Amino acid sequence: MLRDVRDDDLPVMRRWRNHPRVRASSFTTHEIAEEEHARWWAAARADAAKLVLIYDHEGSAAGVVTYSGLHTKTASWGFYLDLDGLERSGTLLRAWVGLERAAIEHAFGPLGATLLRGEVLADNQPVRLLHRRFGFAEVGVYQRDVDGVPRDVVAIQLRKEQA
Repeated sequence: MLRDVRDDDLPVMRRWRNHPRVRASSFTTHEIAEEEHARWWAAARADAAKLVLIYDHEGSAAGVVTYSGLHTKTASWGFYLDLDGLERSGTLLRAWVGLERAAIEHAFGPLGATLLRGEVLADNQPVRLLHRRFGFAEVGVYQRDVDGVPRDVVAIQLRKEQA
C-alpha cells in the first residue's frame, strides 16, 4: 500500500536512501546529509508535478516511491527500499514485487497517467528484469554522468493498456 509521507518518515527515508547498495544504483551516489535531505523534501512538497509516497509492506514502512511529471498524462517514477530491514525479515523479494505493483496501480489509477516512464542504470540487471516482468519496455539507452563517470542508462516505459 502507498501512503503519504509523515514527518517521522523523513529520517528513515534518508537512512534507506543512504544505504550503500541504494546509492550505488542511483544517479547520485554520495551520502545525503540531513540538510540536503530537508531541502529536497521541501522542494518536493512544493512541486505540484511531484509526489513522494511511502510503501507499507505487511504493516510497516518499507520503501519510497517518487513520481514526477504529474502535470501531464506521462509520469516518471523511481523507488528505493529498506534493504536492511527487508533482508532481516526475509521479505525483500515480496516487498519489491509489492512496491512495483502498487506503484503501477497508483500511477494508472489515482494519478490518471496513461504512460509511466523510468530510468535504470544498464548494469542493474535485477531491476531491469523486474520491470520487464511487469510489462515495461526498454525504449532507449543513453549515457549520463554519474559522479563524473559516464554510465549507460536504460529508458523504460509502460502504457496503461499494457499494465
